[in-house]
Amino acid sequence: MRYDEASMLAPYASFSAKTRGRLLPEPAGLSTRTDFQRDRDRIIHSAAFRRLKHKTQVFIYHEGDYFRTRLTHSLEVAQIARSCARALCLNEDLAETIALSHDLGHTPFGHAGEDALNEVMTPFGGFDHNEQSIRVLTMLEERYASFNGLNLTWEALEGVVKHNGPITGETRPTIKLLDKTGNLQLTSYASAEAQVANLSDDIAYLSHDFDDGLRAGLLDVSDISSLPVVDKILSEIHAQWPDLQIGRLSHELTRQLISYFVEDLLSASSSNLRDGDFKSADEIRLCGKPIIKFSDKAFSELKLLKSYLFKHMWRHYKVNRMTSKARRVVKELFDIFMAEPNLMPHEWQAKLTSDNMQNARIVGDYIASMTDRYALLEYERLFEMGPILS
Repeated sequence: MRYDEASMLAPYASFSAKTRGRLLPEPAGLSTRTDFQRDRDRIIHSAAFRRLKHKTQVFIYHEGDYFRTRLTHSLEVAQIARSCARALCLNEDLAETIALSHDLGHTPFGHAGEDALNEVMTPFGGFDHNEQSIRVLTMLEERYASFNGLNLTWEALEGVVKHNGPITGETRPTIKLLDKTGNLQLTSYASAEAQVANLSDDIAYLSHDFDDGLRAGLLDVSDISSLPVVDKILSEIHAQWPDLQIGRLSHELTRQLISYFVEDLLSASSSNLRDGDFKSADEIRLCGKPIIKFSDKAFSELKLLKSYLFKHMWRHYKVNRMTSKARRVVKELFDIFMAEPNLMPHEWQAKLTSDNMQNARIVGDYIASMTDRYALLEYERLFEMGPILS
C-alpha cells in the first residue's frame, strides 16, 4: 500500500504526487514507493554514498574508528531531519533524501581537502562541494543503463541546490546548467523540507563535534562548562550522575544538545507556519524569507557554540597538523594528474578531452571521489619509492 500523504501532510508540505518530475521521464515505480522514496533509495544504493564511510568529518579514518565520518554524519542529519519533518507534518521522505544527499560532493579529508582542491582549481573555475554534490547526482554516478546520475525528482535536486538558501550572484557552472534545463528558481527559497535538512545539519555536526572532541581529548569538560546551553546540561548531568565516565557524559551532552535545538526549531517553525497560513509548498518558496528557523535566542547560542568549536577543536593544533598534511596530498595529486593524466585509471582517462579546462574538472572529479585512505594510497603509489605499484 502506498504511503497516504494526503492524510498525513500539511497543505504546505511537498507532495510526491505533485512532483514536477525528473529530468528524464521514467515509467512509474512500484506502487509501494512514492517518487521521493525512490529518490532516497537511489541515494542509499549509490557508490558516492558508500564512499562517505571513509571520508573525513573532522578526524581522518586512522585517528580512530569511533569518530564520525561523512557517512555517519549524513545518517545523523537524516534522522534529525526526518523527525522534525514528521513533527511539522512535512514530507519526511523528501527531507531525508536531501539530508542524505547534501555531502555527496565532499572531497577526502573534509574541508581541508575542499580548500586545497579549490586552490589548485582556481585557474580552472574553482571547486565547491555543493556544486560537486550536484555533479554526482546528475552526471558522475554511472549505474543506470539509460542515464548518468541518479535522475532524482525536481524537488530533491532543488532541495540540494538551495538547502543553504537562495542562489544569488555568481552561479556555479553545473548549477547554472541544471537550472537552464530544470528551472530551479534559484533566487527563491527551497521547500520547507530542504530548510529542515539544512538546520538539521547544523544541529547534528554541532552536537556530535562536542562528543568527538571530548572523546579525542581536544576538549575538556571543565573548559566547556561555561558555554551557553552546555552549562545547564552539564550541571543537570553532574547533579544526577556526579561520577559519570567521559563516554557516557559526552553522549548525554550530545543527546540533550540535539533535543534542545530540535525542540526550539519545532517551536519557532510551528509558529512561523501557523502565522504564515501557507496553502502550498510554493507559497513557502516565494515568501521571501526562511520559515524553518531557530528562535533568536537559540540562533545566538548556536553561533557562540560554533565559534568555540572553530577555535578550540576545528583549529586545534592536532587537527591543524592533520589538515596541513591532507592539503599537501590533494595539491600534489592534482598537480601530477594534470601533468601526467595517463597515471589515472583507464575509466578516468577515457573522459579526457583536448580541452585543458575540461580535463582539470575531470581530475578534480577523480580526486573529489576518493576516500581518505584511497587518496593516501594513491599518494603512496605515485610519490613513495617502494613495491606498491597497483
